[in-house]
Amino acid sequence: MKKTLVASALAAVMVVPTASAIEVYKDEKNAVEIGGWIDARVINTQGATKVENGASRINFGFTRDMGQGWKTFAKVELGLNLVGNSSMDRNTVELEDGSVINGYNSNSNDFISTRLGYVGLAHDTYGSLTIGKQWGAWYDVVYNTNLVNTWDGNTSGTYTLNKADGAINGTGRGDKTVQYRNAFGDFSFAVQAQLKQDSFELYEGDVFPGSTGAAASTNVIGTVEYDYTYGASATYNATENLILTAGVNVGEFDATYNTGKSVQETDLIFGAGATWGEFNAKGFYGAINVNKQEYHDTDNLNRYIPEAWGLESLASYHFDNGLRPLIGYNILEASDEYGAAYSGDVFKRQFLLVGLHYVWDNNTMLYLEGRKDFSDFTSTNKAQQAAMEFSEDDGISIGIRYYM
Repeated sequence: MKKTLVASALAAVMVVPTASAIEVYKDEKNAVEIGGWIDARVINTQGATKVENGASRINFGFTRDMGQGWKTFAKVELGLNLVGNSSMDRNTVELEDGSVINGYNSNSNDFISTRLGYVGLAHDTYGSLTIGKQWGAWYDVVYNTNLVNTWDGNTSGTYTLNKADGAINGTGRGDKTVQYRNAFGDFSFAVQAQLKQDSFELYEGDVFPGSTGAAASTNVIGTVEYDYTYGASATYNATENLILTAGVNVGEFDATYNTGKSVQETDLIFGAGATWGEFNAKGFYGAINVNKQEYHDTDNLNRYIPEAWGLESLASYHFDNGLRPLIGYNILEASDEYGAAYSGDVFKRQFLLVGLHYVWDNNTMLYLEGRKDFSDFTSTNKAQQAAMEFSEDDGISIGIRYYM
């Protein structure tokens, strides 16, 4: 049976992968809830051991019953920098007598950042409409593997442009997005438009094929204009345990070089996924998604990948004693067009992940996760190859996550 808040219910599942929201107020018309998690970990990778924030966040959900099947709702989610990131900056002070004193001061980055923020209107029959920064329709296709605490989402086309939040092309937490959702029995769908236009400078050797240099530099050689993006997804609950998903996201950009040369390309990704079971329920959980993409993501040197295919997979088993071992395999491999654009370079991001979660209770989890890297970033330019390889490495992390 179709539920009232089709869109907000789906979005809530994707934001917090456990039913941990706390209802703090409710009357005949209004309801307010708070959710999120606090996560910190110790991680060893890329030759260093450090304390790291585990994407900690807090979210506030508001719902108002407008009568006759209509509801309005809003959600705000803030990212929290749990572990801090203070740095020492050098400063120079010139005194009245002309002498100069060199010193240092401590600066900290922002403790709070915006992850999500949208408002919406929903009806039992007519579906829902949301406006703001929200998970893209593409995320419906691939969220099923984005459940590992430390390493995930880097081959599904979600966190694009060198592992950012997917806001530029709308596949992750899209900015300035208008989205419509509805459901009919076991079938649901989403369509969206991201109504934003971005422009940024293009550096020599950076981002696009066809530039005059092979390595990134400080020389500005042109500009890039990124137009509106559009996305759609479909979800089918085939059985009680099996969910099938499919979707597409598309946009266009123009690169204009100082030489007068211009490049117009289409950012395209499409794919499908399948999920068996529920990650937080007892027993077996399995998920896989595949995608084909064109000019959708960048390599580890911020150069656009002309064509690639990607896959993410995850399997776990939640025992009655709270232990949940898991294993996953991810790959994003560029096609021959990538090598033709970048002097024969090879890009294959590929890794195996394993982990053990201890779900102490519904709101507390201890975890140990490891990654074994099998990537191939072959290049005739050994400095570039080393830079590509540095950002992909073996690693191990141990942490604790406290759901609100």
